[in-house]
Amino acid sequence: MIQNLQTILLASADTHAEPHVSSSITMVFGGLLLAMVACLAFEEKLHAKKSLITGIFAIVCLLLGEITGILPKESIAKIGEHTIRLPVYIPAIDWEVIAIIMGASLFVDVTSKSGIFSWIAIKLTKASGGDPLKLLIYYGILTVVFSAVLNNVTAMIIIGSLTTVSLKKLGRSDKLLGFLITEGLLTNIGGLLTLISSVPNIIIGNRAGISFATFFLKAAPFVVVATIATLWLARSRFGVKRLDTEGAKKEAADRVSSFDENEGIPSKRFFITSAVAFVLLIAALSTTSILPYVKDLGMGFVAMSFAVIMLIAFKNEVNKFYAALDWDLLGFFASLFVVINVMEHALVLDAVGKALGALLDMGDTLGTGSLLVSSALASSVTDNIPLSAVLAQILGNHDPAFPASSSVWWAVVFGANLGGNLTPIGSASTLVAMTVIHRSEIPLSFGGFVKAAIPFALLHLTLAVAYVLIVL
Repeated sequence: MIQNLQTILLASADTHAEPHVSSSITMVFGGLLLAMVACLAFEEKLHAKKSLITGIFAIVCLLLGEITGILPKESIAKIGEHTIRLPVYIPAIDWEVIAIIMGASLFVDVTSKSGIFSWIAIKLTKASGGDPLKLLIYYGILTVVFSAVLNNVTAMIIIGSLTTVSLKKLGRSDKLLGFLITEGLLTNIGGLLTLISSVPNIIIGNRAGISFATFFLKAAPFVVVATIATLWLARSRFGVKRLDTEGAKKEAADRVSSFDENEGIPSKRFFITSAVAFVLLIAALSTTSILPYVKDLGMGFVAMSFAVIMLIAFKNEVNKFYAALDWDLLGFFASLFVVINVMEHALVLDAVGKALGALLDMGDTLGTGSLLVSSALASSVTDNIPLSAVLAQILGNHDPAFPASSSVWWAVVFGANLGGNLTPIGSASTLVAMTVIHRSEIPLSFGGFVKAAIPFALLHLTLAVAYVLIVL
């Protein structure tokens, strides 16, 4: 009889002791890490996908790790009396994160076919009566909500497309730039709302052991305040005002009334099923840590289970959903985890951790605040995913360990998400916003975006520092 599942990961007999790693080897691998980050920052210039970039660096790091002898020869998984030998790069991958991203992506892709998201957006458009200020508020709130339950890019595409059509129909194309910039910035605010709203949240929350419900309860107050502050600032900076005459109000209402929210709904039954499933998914994720049996399987199991259940509706054509999966993102994650694992063996993370420790030694207030701002500045010029993965690994290995309630974790969460509002390359959603802007033939340079976004980004970071230091 097979005994209870017990997985014991250990190095092979000749690698029980940590191999000596010279400072020169650490410097070489540190250079590789910096080179990878630089390549990710200029991926468009290199005309290469993220997965290819990190995949190449993963291969180089693994080979160099073997040559220098810093890697354990193999890992051993024991299930009862059975032994399974694993290559070192298999346990290096955080499969829980991969499962959450794959499951959530499949679920959202299938659910979106029901037309539920476009239905909500068009309903709000008609409810605004075509009033520009109401549209800004409604679209802003919807952007935050969509970014919390979808991925930021999907949210920006849906809202950006609807904004372009709505404002052109209303003859308010002069306000399109302000709307799209505001929505692009709000996607990163909404990305803070739940544990699955953004990839940095998943990585850091999973490492820190923060539950879905706890994450939401701690992040929600900030998201509400930051959303209100962003809309208030956008109203004044972009000159968005309410319609002041009855004639203008009637004309605007007549124009938006031509929108048909039911046009994109293929089946009422599927529409209702998708809405119910979405509510159940959020409920299941919120209570994963207390559900019998499920709590031991984790959020990855929950996300994958709901994805499979929804795919039943398209059981004869699931291939198109598998093909639509962001395999580049999944490949990027797998190879990134391998690179970080090698960096850990090369003591690169140890060196970064010492520098980070010096930052935190500045005190709870100054140290945590500096960590948040530093994370934001770093994520504004490069991908916030490797930044989050590296910092999560370092903080997770800190001695003494930081509890899940520590504000240090939240400094990284807020910094990694909000840094994307400083530049158009800081996040995928702001890049999408720039794409929609240019597609609408509105001239906006890199510097022009930074100039428009800086007041918002400074406001967000100021609020975040105050919230993390005073409230959390």
